[in-house]
Amino acid sequence: MKIHIQGGTLIDPVAGTEQQQDVYIEGGKIVALGNAPANFRATKTIDAKGLSIAPGLVDLSARLREPGFEHKATLESEMAAALAGGVTSLVCPPDTDPTLDEPGLVEMLKFRALKLNQAHVYPLGALTVGLKGTTITEMVELTEAGCIGFSQADVPVVDTQILLRALQYASTYGYTVWLRPQDAYLAKGGVAASGALASRLGLSGVPVSAETIALHTIFELVRVTGARVHLSHVSSAAGVALMRAAKAEGLPVTCDVTVNHVHLIDVDIGYFDAQYRLDPPLRQQRDREAIRAGLVDGTIDAICSDHTPVDDDEKLLPFAEATPGATGLELFLSLTVKWASEANVPLAKALNRITSSPADVLKLPAGRVAVGAVADLCVFDANGHWRVEPRALKSQGHNTPFLGYELPARVRATIVAGHLAFEQR
Repeated sequence: MKIHIQGGTLIDPVAGTEQQQDVYIEGGKIVALGNAPANFRATKTIDAKGLSIAPGLVDLSARLREPGFEHKATLESEMAAALAGGVTSLVCPPDTDPTLDEPGLVEMLKFRALKLNQAHVYPLGALTVGLKGTTITEMVELTEAGCIGFSQADVPVVDTQILLRALQYASTYGYTVWLRPQDAYLAKGGVAASGALASRLGLSGVPVSAETIALHTIFELVRVTGARVHLSHVSSAAGVALMRAAKAEGLPVTCDVTVNHVHLIDVDIGYFDAQYRLDPPLRQQRDREAIRAGLVDGTIDAICSDHTPVDDDEKLLPFAEATPGATGLELFLSLTVKWASEANVPLAKALNRITSSPADVLKLPAGRVAVGAVADLCVFDANGHWRVEPRALKSQGHNTPFLGYELPARVRATIVAGHLAFEQR
């Protein structure tokens, strides 16, 4: 298909520029910017006047719920949600059922995703068999099956000797290990961030030290092994400070934060609103401000949606018993644009944190708009607003802390590898 995107403002998150330019697509790639190439005849023209054109979003954490949790969501529903949100590449954690710890399971997921011909799916393989933290998986075989890294999802490895051996294995082959910095014992049973609010509500708390102690351990093991580690879902000011110091030291580490933590704090829980039951829990205002500052200065590499669809019934339980998680794929762009507006961050720089920078974490040539690049693009109305309501979401999971919000940025079209995968009529 030959596509001409006409009259839009092209945002380049790498160069940090915004300028009006037409985009020409052929053979799955961007073949020209500005002026049409010789003999180009578009089979599809997208009128982008008044709209923005950006690289397709790259999401570092999106649970698709397959295999095993199809009652919560299906690959079809969540891929449709990704495209409606402008997400063209996404990473799925290995905490499925069965766990992604065998090559056959990874190949099946990749095949299913490829057959749908929608967003690019990049699975993380389980770091240990069954995520039990006792036996290291066959990382070479899992990589050959299509895994882009190895993770324990939200399950920490309690035995540091096992973690050391896993990092040594990964370092030998140049693989990246993704870890949630959370001490298993300090976080055990916690449902909210430790502090005055949790005490007042009578909720068991997760202290900041659960994150910082885990980070200290991980950084020491990185020093010993030289392994490349990505830290998922950093949530505290102290954690951001430790990441800043580790990067200044030159350790091969990267990190992300969830889009929920960019906006929300513990007081938003209100009177036990289970929509705000998230993992990691929402922390104090100073933590949110440190996260925002870390995104601006580059300490934090990326924002992720942490898309985790859950059943409605699982959110109707008391706060401490409710299942943590929220849908996020369709809100991902809007919440990033909202942050950019509130914090006076240039839109191109904000989009960098959800396009080119996470692509760099993955070492993928994505998140860019350049001649010769794969045509993964998102066309959106930065000034258009929409109301977050269950009926407005394509995801099977309708639970989010942002229900009822009026959010900016409506996605008008999503192009994946040169084909028009989504168009808002």
